[in-house]
Amino acid sequence: MKYYSTNKQITGETLANAVVKGLAEDKGLFMPDSITEIPAVFYDNIDKMSFQDMAYTAAYMLFGDDVHANMLKLMVNDTLSFDVPLVKVEENIFSLELFHGPTLAFKDVGGRFMSRMLSYFIQRSDDGNRQVNVLVATSGDTGSAVANGFLGVEGIHVYVLYPKGKVSPIQECQFTTLGQNITAIEVDGTFDDCQALVKTAFMDEELNVKMKLTSANSINVARFLPQAFYYFYAYAQLKKISEEAARNMVICVPSGNFGNITAGLFAKRMGLPVKRFIAANNRNDIFLEYLKTGEYKPRPSVATIANAMDVGDPSNFARILDLYNHSHEAISSEISGISYTDEQIADAMRACRKDTGYLLDPHGACGYQALKDMLEPGETGIFLETAHPAKFLDTVQDILGEKIEIPEKLQEFMKGEKQSIAMSKNFEDFKAYLMGK
Repeated sequence: MKYYSTNKQITGETLANAVVKGLAEDKGLFMPDSITEIPAVFYDNIDKMSFQDMAYTAAYMLFGDDVHANMLKLMVNDTLSFDVPLVKVEENIFSLELFHGPTLAFKDVGGRFMSRMLSYFIQRSDDGNRQVNVLVATSGDTGSAVANGFLGVEGIHVYVLYPKGKVSPIQECQFTTLGQNITAIEVDGTFDDCQALVKTAFMDEELNVKMKLTSANSINVARFLPQAFYYFYAYAQLKKISEEAARNMVICVPSGNFGNITAGLFAKRMGLPVKRFIAANNRNDIFLEYLKTGEYKPRPSVATIANAMDVGDPSNFARILDLYNHSHEAISSEISGISYTDEQIADAMRACRKDTGYLLDPHGACGYQALKDMLEPGETGIFLETAHPAKFLDTVQDILGEKIEIPEKLQEFMKGEKQSIAMSKNFEDFKAYLMGK
């Protein structure tokens, strides 16, 4: 499979180059030349398959030409070593709990899978002994998932850039206490500032001569595409419950940088029978405005209680445009949107807890409420519960007025000592720091 850039100036790249480079030289995001539809027999039997087997089938369709089959199977099996329960919340609303991995967030799959794939290609490259430096901007969960996925991986150093004071204390612990080959950089700015530093670094010729750089944000094809596995699994689990429900499945995705929902759109192109998608936003509703007007107008992000979705210029919008040939009509026909204020998110959390007993985090609450507001008769909705509520402990406890138990995995992170580098949002400061390494 060859890859091209969404800016159309780069074509014919191998998967290895796309993964190692992260971002194309023309500042575009890599896309595969084609998306292969999985034969219908796969969907006929998907409810009888293990998560690992269905994910391997999808992975082979996405990456099989470029990764040895046995190694690809090892990558998949190593990545999917935890449960992903589908929990009935209401009569026609289910939660797909994506927070049972090592860092209790949905990005564990993408982070761990990418670490294995990047290591695989580095070991086979002509300059395999050269240190690869991973730059990742995070609004919360990406940093912890990538840092823990790459922790201790030989030949790779990870720099996690995060906005000062804008991630939860537990999220911060998950990538600032690791040490070894993980460096946390605390940027005096927003997530968009962190993302701009990363993108500018990739384009700086002097810096790239000095260091071999790649990204582990959903910018990277090896980070965002494995998230498609979740969507196949959601369909399989719903099909076990009701074939009728599976035929009318609507998936709602709490959306920030739009990597997760883009992976779902790839799954749909591979034949997964999703009726439609809903992108649930907080006050950072740039995508919703695009759906309404047909114009994409990025703007500075604003801080909300659903902090992982605080993105004012989502990178993967470029992939969505490319996937639908820049057709606003085509995008709007398969994806709808809605946004919520902090007050509405808090109300959804309280109502869900009171009426169903189910515990939501602020991001999952956006997904849950979107289904409540937008499901049509005969449809069954699945919202992606993307992180454990305890990762936003103070927020959740303040809203619900109850004590939330902290899982043992999170408690272990909280015992570590914070190690971070203070950084301005000025690129020259960031460049000077890296050049001095």
